[in-house]
Amino acid sequence: MSQVLRQHAEQQFAEELDALQKVDDRPRPPNWKLSPWAVLQYLMGGKLSHGFEVSAKYIGNPRLMEIAVSTLATDRALLLYGVPGTAKSWVSEHLSAAVSGDSTMLIQGTAGTSEEQLRYGWNYAQLLAHGPSDKALIPSPLVNAMRLGKIARIEELTRIPADVQDTLITVLSEKTLPVPELGSEFQAVPGFSVIATANNRDKGVNELSSALKRRFNTVVLPVPASQDEEVQIVTKRVTEQGRALQLPAEPPALQEVRRVVQIFRELRNGQTEDGKTVRLKSPSSTLSTAEAISVINSGMALAGHFGDGVLRAGDVASGLLGAVIKDPVQDTVVWKEYLETVVKERSDWKDLYRACREQL
Repeated sequence: MSQVLRQHAEQQFAEELDALQKVDDRPRPPNWKLSPWAVLQYLMGGKLSHGFEVSAKYIGNPRLMEIAVSTLATDRALLLYGVPGTAKSWVSEHLSAAVSGDSTMLIQGTAGTSEEQLRYGWNYAQLLAHGPSDKALIPSPLVNAMRLGKIARIEELTRIPADVQDTLITVLSEKTLPVPELGSEFQAVPGFSVIATANNRDKGVNELSSALKRRFNTVVLPVPASQDEEVQIVTKRVTEQGRALQLPAEPPALQEVRRVVQIFRELRNGQTEDGKTVRLKSPSSTLSTAEAISVINSGMALAGHFGDGVLRAGDVASGLLGAVIKDPVQDTVVWKEYLETVVKERSDWKDLYRACREQL
């Protein structure tokens, strides 16, 4: 597994999960690898009683993670909701890894997701030769999670057509999935649950029916509350990804990370962080924390492969342009106005201003 580009969470953080298991003496729900207390420790990080340091997977309000973990300990499914880039998929993966020891029971929601992909399909060669049978049936990740008592993950639930979404209603309420063709059913065993993610910014979003909404406990993951918190998240993830990608550049200076985060926050919020300039226009792009990480990583790749290995304003400017300008007409106007009214006026940002102007 050392040759894969990205390991699953339960593989990448196996040492931390093992360390938590050794000190975890709290009550565990059936089929859980860790207790709810240990799952929270895994997510939020900290030092264990025997001195082992667990890294933080989520930087933010711990109460949100407490609600998410406690939801999975009940018979309710969990819906992680929010704008793009707020770590919904990241949290979903790590919750599954800590609770089930397996984050791979995954269904990727798209406009083309069919009912068979949520429920089960058929091996048509077997079906034609022998008719409907257990051998001909191809279980979905949802069915496998039901049979094994694990967590099924559904990414981008609101991108799935509404009539397909409602396939989940019986599974979530009755913990049963009928198989009419065989006159049988799949019944979930203890430990089974569903974590779904959804955002409200994508085009083509399908609203959840009221019946389906009632079967989820919704946790809204917000954008980072403060600039310092967002800088901490970006720095941590950039460092981890830089090692994984083996980028030949030095870790970015805190100043560059802070500038990118500040630009994103100001354009998102429509005003400068100090409040002196209000009514800034916002671009059509989401400018999420995930995109800030991408900008820094892109800059590190430029600095490492085509520079001296030190991230500079010119390396950052290229990534900023691609992140901010998604609509070449509207967003270019927004970006130019921000450069002239905000960036240009900051005496310690002259290098970034010049680099950004050169890119336009």
